Amino acid sequence: MQKQFSFPKEKMKILLLEGIHPACVERLSQAGYRPELVKGALSEDELCEAISAVHLLGIRSKTQVTAKVLDKAKSLLAIGCFCIGTDQVDLAAAARHGVPVFNAPFSNTRSVAELTLAEIVMLARRAAHKSQLLHRGVWEKSAEGCVEVRNKSVGIIGYGHIGPQVGLLAEAFGMKVYYYDIVGKLPLGNAVPVSSLDELLKVSDFLTLHVPETPETRNMIGTQQLEAMKPGAFLLNLSRGKVVDLDALKCALESGKVAGAAVDVFPQEPKTNDEAFSCPLLGMDNVILTPHIGGSTIEAQRNIGLEVGNTLIKFTETGSTTGAVNFPQVELAVVRDCHRILNIHKNVPGVLSAINSIIAGMGANIRAQNLSTLAEVGYLIVDIDKEISDALRSAIDELETSLKTRILF
Repeated sequence: MQKQFSFPKEKMKILLLEGIHPACVERLSQAGYRPELVKGALSEDELCEAISAVHLLGIRSKTQVTAKVLDKAKSLLAIGCFCIGTDQVDLAAAARHGVPVFNAPFSNTRSVAELTLAEIVMLARRAAHKSQLLHRGVWEKSAEGCVEVRNKSVGIIGYGHIGPQVGLLAEAFGMKVYYYDIVGKLPLGNAVPVSSLDELLKVSDFLTLHVPETPETRNMIGTQQLEAMKPGAFLLNLSRGKVVDLDALKCALESGKVAGAAVDVFPQEPKTNDEAFSCPLLGMDNVILTPHIGGSTIEAQRNIGLEVGNTLIKFTETGSTTGAVNFPQVELAVVRDCHRILNIHKNVPGVLSAINSIIAGMGANIRAQNLSTLAEVGYLIVDIDKEISDALRSAIDELETSLKTRILF
């Protein structure tokens, strides 16, 4: 259905940072937008300077969207995180500014799961260490310390989007799968849920983390948890850098309590490929280190570009916030001969009544509406059958509860 938008698409400023996949650029261009691409990340000060006229911002994991940045973002409508994680954005501040944040929770799950299984096998066979030796001309053909993964147990911390995929792949290798999640999840395949993290630590030959970074998960694996693991078990972290205490892990590896580790994410990561990398685990022959490449496959990056690109298009063209991580989930089907208003407001009683009174007072009939709230923010989509005037938008926007009001079409 062709709609005449109140704000022309070609005038909407879309800034995509950190080398967003060309599939997203192509999709946005096909939809009539003109995105601007920047290859690398921007510092906080650089982003503060660039953000004032931006309507849609696309980032990956290195760009930090802080409260200071959001204070400067006077025109910002939405943020797209072209990755799974969203901890690089101050989500609460974004919500207070009326800015929904979208991510790609599904598109790179297979890529991360495949690398996880590959590293489990590499750790079990000490293959990475033997490869390093051979590059130095040392031939070490020995079965000492090398085991099959068949009949071993893998413990999965976090059974969201990636965890079940890891479990299914592990089962195909003949492994026993256990998992722990703070939210009850239906097991896939023959995976067995356990009731506590301590229980999972005790049964796992390979322990792999697939959790977001939150106050609850920060340093969730430290000295106490490492001591509770099975002697000679392996640890893998392909989730977030701050969920494992790397100094404690180094001690456990040196003592032999933990036989080996694979780490793809770190508490501090270089902002560019030209910066030096530092980590307590450098030089340890029983550790596989990779530069945050869990989701870095051609397939995953393309899928992420399309997933987030399509979500941003749907938001700008219908107002849908389905999939937003910090915002009320609101969606309303587009119907013919209607005009649509979007209102973001403080979550207090009486807002809907006040808005409906304004609409009725101007002689318009409400054809459909959908309202939802989350924490301090409410979001309303309303369709009316009378051509919308700026006077109506201004009247709604002047309510003390309104944060942002937009005439969509």
